[in-house]
Amino acid sequence: MFGEACFISKVNLTSASSHRESDPIDHLTAPELEHGLDAILRSPPTDGRLELLVRRPAVDEREVLDEGELDQAEGLVGDRWGARGANPDVQLTLMNARVIALLARVRERWPLAGDQLYVDLDLSRANLPPGTRLRIGSALIEVTAEPHTGCKKFAARFGVEAVRFVSTPVGKSNCLRGINARVVEAGTIRRADAVRKVEQQPTAGT
Repeated sequence: MFGEACFISKVNLTSASSHRESDPIDHLTAPELEHGLDAILRSPPTDGRLELLVRRPAVDEREVLDEGELDQAEGLVGDRWGARGANPDVQLTLMNARVIALLARVRERWPLAGDQLYVDLDLSRANLPPGTRLRIGSALIEVTAEPHTGCKKFAARFGVEAVRFVSTPVGKSNCLRGINARVVEAGTIRRADAVRKVEQQPTAGT
């Protein structure tokens, strides 16, 4: 769907954000966003694909990778989550590639969202409830119950209407802003790897 592209190793968020946000066409209107919803809702439920892999070595820094290592203790190796020793339920963040393609307009701006794994896969709670496990490359990850919501930076980069779009009842039930996950089995993941549901481990209360 998205095709192949040449990837730079580092992304300057300041220049990417300020340059693009000076052009109002990048902030879509509510009708434009709604027009893109049908394609998003047709995301594959089972056999998806890793479209982009992004590491965040520091605040507002991004490294676009062709290959990365997932680790149970560190999450995405080299990502700042590991340095902070944060909540293991937010080791990884996944965002639907069709959503970010709509919001960002150009692929170079995808990393502005701040997520690590951009996947062409249905991320809805109905399809991927907490406890669902996904095989990507040789790694295994598990969807967690921790909600993933928008922030001020997200609004600044993609517009207020984008925040509203991902925050509607439809947006929330389909996890248009994304989902959180943790690493269950360490392994190597690569851009264009298949993303497959392999099993589900229901969490308490679900």
